[in-house]
Amino acid sequence: MTSRRLVLVGAGHAHLQLVREAGRLHAAGLEVTLIAPPRFQYSGLASGILSGALAEEAGEIDVAALAAGVGLRHLTEPVNAIDRTARSLVLAGGASEPFDLLSLNIGSVAADPYDLAAQTGVWPVKPLVNLFALRTSVETVITRGGATPRIVVAGGGLSALELAASLCGLLERLGVRPEVTVVAPVHGAALPPAARARLLSRLAARGVAFRCGTVVGRESQACRLADGAILPCDSLLLAIGLAAPPLIADLGLPVDDDGRLRVTPTLQSVGDSTIFAAGDCAVIDDHPRPAAGVFGVRAAPVLLDNLVARGCGQPLRAYLPQKRWLAIMDLGDGRGVATRGGLWAYGRMALWLKRHLDLGFVRRMRAASKP
Repeated sequence: MTSRRLVLVGAGHAHLQLVREAGRLHAAGLEVTLIAPPRFQYSGLASGILSGALAEEAGEIDVAALAAGVGLRHLTEPVNAIDRTARSLVLAGGASEPFDLLSLNIGSVAADPYDLAAQTGVWPVKPLVNLFALRTSVETVITRGGATPRIVVAGGGLSALELAASLCGLLERLGVRPEVTVVAPVHGAALPPAARARLLSRLAARGVAFRCGTVVGRESQACRLADGAILPCDSLLLAIGLAAPPLIADLGLPVDDDGRLRVTPTLQSVGDSTIFAAGDCAVIDDHPRPAAGVFGVRAAPVLLDNLVARGCGQPLRAYLPQKRWLAIMDLGDGRGVATRGGLWAYGRMALWLKRHLDLGFVRRMRAASKP
């Protein structure tokens, strides 16, 4: 056994499950350190929190308590750089943390090709606290008797449509008619055609307008489209897609077009077998999949087994992500849309299943943090 110091960077879906099984890592002779913020917001419940159906703490997991509960060394300073030559991480305060094996599960950031995120009234979909701050902003305006905010959602994917639905739910709970416009070249292309038609029709009936185009600029109480059109806009929700955090590019290892680390089916970097990665920040060569929590959850047992195997000098096994997966959108009105391949279902049972799965994940993580 030549590799002894294992550093886990990030506390995403996969690493949370590794922390629960830290005993196996220690038994394999690995000295484990977790570097992650003290708290984690579970993405599966973010839309429910934005709509006001759930309290903000509903999706919160106490990472510090989870690590302490299994006796894991836990650092909270962010990683500023990774020196692969020196096998060392540089933390924000300047300290260094050596490693022999490194595992990355650091999620994603909001794609922002037009540099809109730093402008006033723009809310990138990641980090998730932005969504909760947007909810607070809308609630404050309405409860103080202000005009209904005109909200533009930039993006037409499933996340963008779900968040538009959540904003409708929030405004409906506040007793006002939503003024939400979704701007994208296409809307809901990943949905089965019948599900897409049902969803767009339902959202339109609730007050959502759909505009074909691309948001490229932000102006005072407006946003500008690529064709020069100006849309009234008090708040712009940036949800056009996700990209890997800059730390991945700084590794100097092969990445895909979205900046995600390219890994083998054993979840090792194609350019450095001592670096593992799972979740949104990575993509398996020849098995591309969208950024979705289900893949981090499914990859976790393989990641755990392979890190244990590296500690023990044993062969590694492969993870091949499924071609079809369950995705459930929370529509903010007590209903959901569930899809798996070409199958779909709409209604209250879909949302019940989503809550059952997502709240169950949070409960399991919280249970593991208790003595």
